[in-house]
Amino acid sequence: MQSLRSKIVIGMIKNRHLFKLKLKPEVVDESFSLDEFRESIDKASARVKLPKDISTEIVSVDGINAEWIVPQNQLKDKVLLYIHGGGFISGSCLTHRMHVAKFARECQLKSLVFDYRLAPEYPFPVPLNDCVMVYKWLLKQGYEEKNIVVGGESAGATLTLSLLLALKENNIALPRAAFSISPVTDLRCNAGSFSYNAKNDVAPMGSWTVWTQLYISGNDPINPLLSPQFGNYEGLPPLYICVGTHEIHFDDCVNVARIAKEFGVDVTLRKWDKMIHAFPLLTPLFPEATKAFQEICEFVKHHTRNI
Repeated sequence: MQSLRSKIVIGMIKNRHLFKLKLKPEVVDESFSLDEFRESIDKASARVKLPKDISTEIVSVDGINAEWIVPQNQLKDKVLLYIHGGGFISGSCLTHRMHVAKFARECQLKSLVFDYRLAPEYPFPVPLNDCVMVYKWLLKQGYEEKNIVVGGESAGATLTLSLLLALKENNIALPRAAFSISPVTDLRCNAGSFSYNAKNDVAPMGSWTVWTQLYISGNDPINPLLSPQFGNYEGLPPLYICVGTHEIHFDDCVNVARIAKEFGVDVTLRKWDKMIHAFPLLTPLFPEATKAFQEICEFVKHHTRNI
């Protein structure tokens, strides 16, 4: 049964337009201002302070801005590479350091988040190429692939799967494991859940069409590196996929998990009743978010301590 606290928090998120004194929810269409959207997220993120037991270090990864998020009790020589979400058009180290800090602390992993270039200025394949470059940089820094876990949420979850496929395609050593929270895996966005969950989820109406098209930018949407649902998963590492049943991405997550299993991948698909997009990042606001977050961390711990 859904907790009362989750009903309250999710209800507030769904009705966030009321806090801005607007009667109707936001719709993403031709009038959408990307600059204003990015600025509002950055302003909110700048007010968040990290816990005192978390330190940070800004680094340049071959010209890409990146940030190490380091817990006091980190495991030696092991690392989490986190790929942030944001619809392919927003997000950064600033917007996601607080989320990555939660994973770093709970998993006891030094964690790297980075500013891959964003659409529409830099559409596919630029963001994915940046992910590949950062992963290769970790290898050059001396981290063994068996000691690297990759993960992300939303667009970052999609890029996590695309990264695995790109590494395989280029014969680059694969990470130990990966987790993917609420990925879109077919960027044509025509799965049934985009319709039947449109009013259940918290994504702005129309965003999935507008934002993904900015990322696709005329490329073939069934290219596996764009839409990882069409990839060959043979030989890929253990994979954890988390999704809520009220998400527009629900069918995409179920489909990619099934396909990966058919290729022999050790897949854990966790479906959470009545939960919304990327809800584990809302820990500790309600019990379902906290439990889902802890389960993902248990997956990471299992694969970083049993080598």
